[in-house]
Amino acid sequence: MGLFEIYLANLIVMVLMFAVLVFRAWIELKNFQVMWRELEWRRISDAARRALEEERKLFERIEGGEELYRLLCEIFGVRSRA
Repeated sequence: MGLFEIYLANLIVMVLMFAVLVFRAWIELKNFQVMWRELEWRRISDAARRALEEERKLFERIEGGEELYRLLCEIFGVRSRA
C-alpha cells in the first residue's frame, strides 16, 4: 500500500467522521428544539394557570364566563375548583 492510498483512506475516514458528527449535531438540534417548545409551553401554561386562578371571580360575573373558564382550564391543564 503506497502513500497515496494511505492518504486517500485517511481522507475517506475523515469525511465519514465529519458526516457522522453533522448527523449527530442535527439530531441534538432537533432534541433541543423539542425541549425548548416544552419549556415554553410549561411557562405559558403556568402563567395562564396563575391568571385563571386569580381572575375566577371575573369569569363568574360575565355571561358564559363559567363555560369559558372551564374551557381555558382544560386547554392549559388547570384543575378548576368547581
